[in-house]
Amino acid sequence: MFNDEFHEMILSEDGSYTAYSNEYKEHYHSTKDGALHESLVKHVNPSLGLKKNQDEINILDICYGLGFNALGTIFYYRNNNLKSKLNIYSPELDKTLVQSLMDFTYPKEFESLRPIIEAISKDGIYKEDSIYVEVFLGDAREYVKRFENKFDIVYQDAFSPSTNPILWTKEYFSDIKNAIKENGVLTTYSISLATRLALYENGFNVYLNVGKNHRTATIASRSKLDELKEVDMKHKISCNPNAKSLRD
Repeated sequence: MFNDEFHEMILSEDGSYTAYSNEYKEHYHSTKDGALHESLVKHVNPSLGLKKNQDEINILDICYGLGFNALGTIFYYRNNNLKSKLNIYSPELDKTLVQSLMDFTYPKEFESLRPIIEAISKDGIYKEDSIYVEVFLGDAREYVKRFENKFDIVYQDAFSPSTNPILWTKEYFSDIKNAIKENGVLTTYSISLATRLALYENGFNVYLNVGKNHRTATIASRSKLDELKEVDMKHKISCNPNAKSLRD
């Protein structure tokens, strides 16, 4: 059973289910934006839109959670007939959660992905000729340090800075900087100045992710993204001189 003392399945406004964590006292997705919709518009669509023509796409998905970002990526990949080799690496601290996802009620868009869901729940790995997914059960901070100049995309989708600050600090984003390629992109739902400062202090340019049907989110990259509207971080800092990034 999915529902237990730690997790409760919750219907979100786009008709897909998310979950509430009794440990972190937070939903896994915005119930207003909707679990599937949020994953697609804040992470999958903007990042793959930028990287879909590459021969190989390496993605770091922080954290696996209910799997929407990884599954949404594969959904996009197949629907758009991408020819790239797709590799997704995702740390997740909660082993019981991953194992319970065989019983989670996913949206109809993921019906064809059932073999992937089951393989990851059982073994933590799914692979075919063009797709590889690895879920690492353990500390995301330590996992990230295994990689250098590896990732084209990072989905920064941990629980919020207020409840899980260790995955939002300046030092954490320094490790992300080492793991991501120079032209890689990072997506996150967070628009907090502290998050954007931590990225900016590590040499990331910060951009707005805006759309008609979702609340503003953030995209960051060490290289310039001329197609996106950049956040004027120097102006933000001058207007908020006492603002600080989170630190370990």
